[in-house]
Amino acid sequence: MSLILRILFVLAGAITALFVARDALNFTIIQTFVAILLVTVVLLAGSLWSLRRKT
Repeated sequence: MSLILRILFVLAGAITALFVARDALNFTIIQTFVAILLVTVVLLAGSLWSLRRKT
């Protein structure tokens, strides 16, 4: 589980760095927000995938 979260945080850092400078004061806050969005997208995709397989 921690490996998955680390990968998501690395992805979130890369996505956030595209839009916000790394030395900005709110970089970590925005990175956490992007990581939460990524977790939500992964969970949503997983639930939709399992719903699709049952029908």
